[in-house]
Amino acid sequence: MKTLRLYLDTSVINFLFAEDAPDLMGATKEFFETVVRPRTCDVSISSIVIDEILETPDAKHRRRLLGVVAEYSVPSLPVEPAVEIEDLASSYIQAGIIPASKLDDALHVAIATVHEVDVMVSWNFRHLANVNKERRIRTANEAKGYFYPLRITTPLEVMSSGEERGTE
Repeated sequence: MKTLRLYLDTSVINFLFAEDAPDLMGATKEFFETVVRPRTCDVSISSIVIDEILETPDAKHRRRLLGVVAEYSVPSLPVEPAVEIEDLASSYIQAGIIPASKLDDALHVAIATVHEVDVMVSWNFRHLANVNKERRIRTANEAKGYFYPLRITTPLEVMSSGEERGTE
């Protein structure tokens, strides 16, 4: 059985500290303790996540976010091949799937696509984790020759897979 490969965008790490959304914060903490820490799935991020964290204006919050990456030893996927990833991200923007102002979101999806990740995990419902975006991204990916079926969903759906988590 193949282990499920997950890519976490920055929102998932941020929601560990989302005191204004206690239900989602609790679900995120549970996700980290039941999926990330025990390595029931292969979990990764990219340098784009680190770059977004480094842009966090609040120094204390920035340190907490970086601390999560270190504490859970989350490995980073390479942003390689760079030209291929940038081209794919641009195609999402040109097709109007992801706004031009959200280039990092497009890069997250492109990285997950190129590296054939099974599931991109996000709390970003507006630009990523919704069925309409996932469908449009799949169409754009197929137009560019990427046929591996990337799912984009929340930590809740990953955890709800119960006994089947981590296997296909």
